Amino acid sequence: MSDETKISETTQKDIVCKGCSGKLQFAPGTHHMKCPSCGMENEIEVSTAVFEELDFEKFVNEFKEQSDVQEVATIKCEGCGAQTTFNPNVVSDACPCCGSPLVIKNASSTHSIKPKALLPFAIDQNKAFEDFRLWINKLWFAPNKLKKYAQQQEKLTGLYIPYWTYDSKTSTDYTGERGVDYQTSESYETTENGETVTRTQMVTHTRWSSMSGHVDNNFDDVLVVASKSLPKDYVEKLEPWSLENMVPFDEKYLSGFKSESYQVDLKEGFEDGKNKMNEVISSSVCRDIGGDHQRIHSLNTVYNNITFKHILLPIWISAYLFKDKVYRFMINGCTGEVQGERPYSAIKIALAVLLAAVVIIGILILKSKQH
Repeated sequence: MSDETKISETTQKDIVCKGCSGKLQFAPGTHHMKCPSCGMENEIEVSTAVFEELDFEKFVNEFKEQSDVQEVATIKCEGCGAQTTFNPNVVSDACPCCGSPLVIKNASSTHSIKPKALLPFAIDQNKAFEDFRLWINKLWFAPNKLKKYAQQQEKLTGLYIPYWTYDSKTSTDYTGERGVDYQTSESYETTENGETVTRTQMVTHTRWSSMSGHVDNNFDDVLVVASKSLPKDYVEKLEPWSLENMVPFDEKYLSGFKSESYQVDLKEGFEDGKNKMNEVISSSVCRDIGGDHQRIHSLNTVYNNITFKHILLPIWISAYLFKDKVYRFMINGCTGEVQGERPYSAIKIALAVLLAAVVIIGILILKSKQH
């Protein structure tokens, strides 16, 4: 759901300081823009508008004509496929997701859905770097190069990553089985003091009966990450997000940070959303079946009143190259939760194994002398 054409420069706007005309940057944890030159703070006027949920079916069918579509200047990384914005007047940079070099000549304009809301950064680079450093110091068998890398605060980049949220009412018909436990007394033979004796024990069995029924569920803000350039498992472990603190989308919150364009489109994202909904639906069906155990044979779900929002959530991210493999570290820009991939030092592991072997041999020698 995007049209790309080559462009020669970025379109992100500069936001100018009222005091010295320098470029303002958003100050995490506030609703202010701060000038790095003179320190003056300019307040961001936060809109009180209610986030509008967009009709999913209508939007999919009328994408080209929608008013909630924008042209965004992005640069696609050849290394990991991330599509991120460029800072104004910058002609080259590094990809925040994998560290590969980016150049402005590779930029393109993408016809994409506008973000409706974003969650502003609540922790600044200093706090994120401290959380990052503490996390790395706890990693056993981490290479010394990684420890040194953790001392370079400039390697940490603030990035807004794209998400979809979906609302839906679901109606599900199901078939399955209910299992009810019951016990019987059974005899068995065993040997005691050299003699065979008969004993009894209670044995649990399950009686199964066929079931069918219907359950309804209402889903609100099912969260789906719309990035393909970051490891999904780790990104989802950054949850929970304080979505109650979201504000209507305003470019001022992006000043001084990068943002990634979505690579998972609206329809593909809903398929991911349905997988998350199905987990809840299955739990509802199990409760409806009742009994001690449940088996689900079929689910037939209809999704009604589907709406969605496109939102941006904040992470601090760093990419580390070790032995030709890229490792990504991510920090929740609100809570400080750290997740990431990590390399292991083969030398440290070998030394640990050798040390353990020496300790074991020493204990065995000591015991043999005692005997």
